[in-house]
Amino acid sequence: MEVGFCFRLALLLVVWSTGHCANIPDGVLHMECHDRYFMIAVDLSISEEEEPHFEAVDETGVHPLTEKYAAECGYSVYHTLPGRVELRASYLSCHTENQDDEVFTFNFNLIVMHDGKEVTHALNKTCSPALPWSPREVTCELDYMEVSVRSELTCPSGTKKDDWEALKPAHGSTTSDWQVTFHKEDEQLPPMSLSEARKKGYVFNLTDGRLVFRAPYGQPESLSTEVNGVPVEVVHATLFSRQSWVVLMVDLVAACSMDEGSYDDGGYMMWSTPETLYPSADGRRLSVGLNGELWEQSAAEDKGYIVEEQNATVQISIPYNAEGGYRKSVISEDLFEFYIFNMNLEHVLVDEDLVETRLRSHRMLFTPLLSRSPFSENRTVLEDRVFTVHLGDVPGDVTLAAVNLNGQEFTVPFTNTTSATVTEVAHPNNTHSYTLKVPFDDPVVIHQFFKEDAVLQYRLDINYTLTLLPENETFYHLASIEATFTDVSPPAFDAVCSESGIRFRLDHRPFDHLWVICIGTEPLTPELAAHHGYIMSNDSQTLLLEVPLFTYGYKYKDVGLNGFFGTYEILIQNRETSEVQGSTVRTCPFTTTEFIMCSTDGRMTVVADLSPASEARANLIDKYCGPKETDGTRALFSFPLNGCGSTVKLGKENVTYQNEIFYKKNLNMITDVSDNTTKRTVIQCTYSLAGLHRLFSVYKFESDTVGVGSIIHTQQYEAGLQSPTTRPTTPRTRRPYRLPVSYPPAVHPPARYIKVSKFYSLPSHIRKDAEGISQVKADVTQI
Repeated sequence: MEVGFCFRLALLLVVWSTGHCANIPDGVLHMECHDRYFMIAVDLSISEEEEPHFEAVDETGVHPLTEKYAAECGYSVYHTLPGRVELRASYLSCHTENQDDEVFTFNFNLIVMHDGKEVTHALNKTCSPALPWSPREVTCELDYMEVSVRSELTCPSGTKKDDWEALKPAHGSTTSDWQVTFHKEDEQLPPMSLSEARKKGYVFNLTDGRLVFRAPYGQPESLSTEVNGVPVEVVHATLFSRQSWVVLMVDLVAACSMDEGSYDDGGYMMWSTPETLYPSADGRRLSVGLNGELWEQSAAEDKGYIVEEQNATVQISIPYNAEGGYRKSVISEDLFEFYIFNMNLEHVLVDEDLVETRLRSHRMLFTPLLSRSPFSENRTVLEDRVFTVHLGDVPGDVTLAAVNLNGQEFTVPFTNTTSATVTEVAHPNNTHSYTLKVPFDDPVVIHQFFKEDAVLQYRLDINYTLTLLPENETFYHLASIEATFTDVSPPAFDAVCSESGIRFRLDHRPFDHLWVICIGTEPLTPELAAHHGYIMSNDSQTLLLEVPLFTYGYKYKDVGLNGFFGTYEILIQNRETSEVQGSTVRTCPFTTTEFIMCSTDGRMTVVADLSPASEARANLIDKYCGPKETDGTRALFSFPLNGCGSTVKLGKENVTYQNEIFYKKNLNMITDVSDNTTKRTVIQCTYSLAGLHRLFSVYKFESDTVGVGSIIHTQQYEAGLQSPTTRPTTPRTRRPYRLPVSYPPAVHPPARYIKVSKFYSLPSHIRKDAEGISQVKADVTQI
């Protein structure tokens, strides 16, 4: 049966005027012809304050594409991606110029806001379908259903009872105008004229070779139901006209899956449609894709799609990383993401009469918000002594802005003020990763030594600051890592005695920086070594320290004419707490012909070479102060600095205690009786004023450091033993000479506890301490 239609249109000519502005920037506007529709995509940045909107233009005038009007006339305006709006126009839309169903010309106005004013851009495009039209084509768009059939069809091979039932209202009609009746479930609604149907939002149109029927979703005459558990909307219209005894009738059915899709844990977006919407007797062909692209089923499966048919339902599974999908990060306390898939599906079915039906579905599929927090991985190798932390799976629209290391903030990229580094690596799946490296010995790293267990632990608490672009929203990712070393102990020196002192050697280990090497209370530095007369060399492998005898730090015992023992100690302190956690002590025997020791507690010990001399005839300035021990050529004296007639000389920075040893050749050894020579040896100790705590004190002497001693041999020609050139502090009562058991102190002015500073002078009322000593100036503080 042939069906013919002739719709007469009154054509009104209008003047189409458009505004003008600067050209649209590159990348803002995209226009593409697809198989059955024309697409315009616009970046929202083109319009200020308000979103851009569209108008369809034809010979009848300008038609604003409101939501309702667009759905009725074959247009879909929607946001496919954030910041992007698209217009999709059917080739059979209301205001498209159609030439023989082969050439379609579109004219639109794009209206944007610029400087507070509306500016209109005229857009036009001519498209031709790549594939020939099928006898029946159904489109399930976002906001409408459209079905078109070829206007010349042969009669089907058989007539069903339902077909005769549909003829009843047409046969009873008394008018020859075209009418339409809708079917809803088992109910056939009363017929209405095409003008009435148009008022309800339905559009019927006739092209050169096709009859078009279009209906928005949710119409009262539509049927919403479920088929095999899938939501479906169906609109069934029968168009008829009675011409005398002939009835012309066309049955139009549009059925679309309304499945909104679902996301599974395997990373697929799934969408389903029933197979029974349009029965097929000769198999089916299926193609699927995104953004207008279509791939046959085998090609789609090669791209990771899964196409399954079960329970009379076709299920499409789109991989989350499918080419053409859109991903966006969202911050809601933590990082989330969602995916958008602008899916296209095409079914080609052939019925028992070999009539082909082409069903196209366009669907926007959205995943729910999915947790997408980056992960951190500890890739530290202990032997490298560097924390290496990998921050992975960072989305492409998220960037690392700063890193907080144990409470210290560092912006990215790092500057040369820190030894830490961060590097970025991009990955093909539109993600990137960062690798943070922080040396163990960086000051920012926290370390703790557990002495009892000999365990050393390093800790790094990391707070990554990540920024979402282009919104510039921030969120944080935390990580805490530790590195533990066992069997860790403080450094220990090897020590070797020599004739002139003690030599210490330390082979450096990776953990030695945790401790401080100290001499007394002072850290060992090149400056300290030079100040005290040590010989030190230090490189990346070994520390060598040679401590000469009688330098700072020695302690002496068992001092006698035959020698003494010298002990030197190096302390190891915790760098953080200053707690002493180890030491190296070495005691060595020393022998020398003569020496002088100036102790910190105010005692002078001297072994002097008096050869040849009479051991019974040697004495100090105070003739009653004799040697503790002699061997015929040498004598050992040990006495308080302030005793035995010592004199005191003050300088600007030092104080010197001086005494003298007087001795004469043994008379039994004298062959020349005219030789009556008395020899004299000056002994003295010099201390720095800055290190003294008590001076001129009969009770106690204190110094931070030992004094510097010297022995000066001289002689004078007088009869017998002579008095010193400088008299003792106070003359003493003469008494028989004997080797003293104890040494009487020198007599001084009334005792004072004072500290002398090198920066000030004594007041003038301080008298001379002894004959031959000039007036001294020093700062005296009475305690």
